[in-house]
Amino acid sequence: MKPLVSIIMGSTSDLPVMEKACKWLEEQEIPFEMNALSAHRTPDAVEQFAKGAKARGVKVIIAAAGMAAALPGVIAASTPLPVIGVPIKGMLDGLDAMLSIIQMPPGIPVATVGVNGAQNAAILAAEMIALGDEAIAAKVDAWKASLGKKIEKANKDLAEIKDYKFKC
Repeated sequence: MKPLVSIIMGSTSDLPVMEKACKWLEEQEIPFEMNALSAHRTPDAVEQFAKGAKARGVKVIIAAAGMAAALPGVIAASTPLPVIGVPIKGMLDGLDAMLSIIQMPPGIPVATVGVNGAQNAAILAAEMIALGDEAIAAKVDAWKASLGKKIEKANKDLAEIKDYKFKC
């Protein structure tokens, strides 16, 4: 199956964070690919990837980066596809990366999730794809509906613990 989402990391040290995006996409059976490319160490490869992603069937790119966090913006400058930036926590608790990603010049937008927000990036990518894909829309709808059920169960569990242990 052709990947619909491409996850790009500035370095494999970002993998522990980005695994959350991979896990969510796998659970929803949304095809994706993952690569490490550096805006500073492999700029030609980044540009080649970004320029060819649409022709390969990719619909959304998730780009994770820390520190200077140039990768999402460099990718966005070379592709018409939507790019979602994931700032990776580093030197300044990820604030440096987040500011680098959200402060893009006019004409080069990068959607940005919270620091280490890989799962939210995967969900946002699926929501974008769902605009033109009813099967993925149904998966996103079902997953979101399950969130309420988790909270209901958590409240029921808390009530049982409270009644049993705390006698409030």
